[in-house]
Amino acid sequence: TWDLAGKYPRILTDEVVGEAATNLFADAQAMLKRIVDEDLLEARAVFGFWPANQSNDDDITLYKDDSRSEEIATLHHIRQQVAKPNGKPNLSLADYVAPVDSGIADYVGGFVVTAGINADKLAQEFEANGDDYNSIMIKALADRLAEAFAEHLHQRVRTEYWGYINNESLSNEEIIKERYQGIRPAPGYPACPDHTEKATLFALLNAEEAIGVELTEHYAMTPAASVSGFYFSHPESQYFATGKIGNDQLESISKRKGKSLEEMTRWLQPILD
Repeated sequence: TWDLAGKYPRILTDEVVGEAATNLFADAQAMLKRIVDEDLLEARAVFGFWPANQSNDDDITLYKDDSRSEEIATLHHIRQQVAKPNGKPNLSLADYVAPVDSGIADYVGGFVVTAGINADKLAQEFEANGDDYNSIMIKALADRLAEAFAEHLHQRVRTEYWGYINNESLSNEEIIKERYQGIRPAPGYPACPDHTEKATLFALLNAEEAIGVELTEHYAMTPAASVSGFYFSHPESQYFATGKIGNDQLESISKRKGKSLEEMTRWLQPILD
């Protein structure tokens, strides 16, 4: 946002940008203190877990309860299609969930968090007073707080709410480096590039009513300082990029989602070969 490149804390002593970075850091700390002391921002979250199984190779079927007799939704994923060397697999997020015929009772989670309640209002107030600097600052801090909230919630999911890890003891640095078991890929990002999957996630969680986070017609989240995604617990789950896909997979996912080829072409244009 301020075009200062470098890693904290080394950037604070950088010969070129160190002074500017130090001043910015001090201002951010002061604003963060105001946010806490004056309750300027509100953080909210909604999350859930569903019995799930891999279906049709690249999809994940979600069930109403552990009887697995009633399907409530299907998550449609994309598989890497570029040829890989040495027999490496072409991954899909669906691979991290046990197949229907495996007999394994697997699960998938989902979440939406925000730290942006009141952020836009505060930013507009700063702008109205000619304070563009703090208008940008409050939005930047709200974004960072949302990401931190998502990280904190994921830790509690692993160790408490889902509880698939009983003895996790990681430093902040190890958490930042994602040394834990499980992933939380977000729709619209490399492993799950289809933004329209947010609609299914938001419907499952009733996110708009539960925490006031909405989707625009372009599947952007408002407030902007919000994060959403899915939880996978598989020990070998990892982040990856689907890369480019061919027309055959475009046609397949369009059919599976019940959407027109034209619509899915529009949403998946960046990854079409």
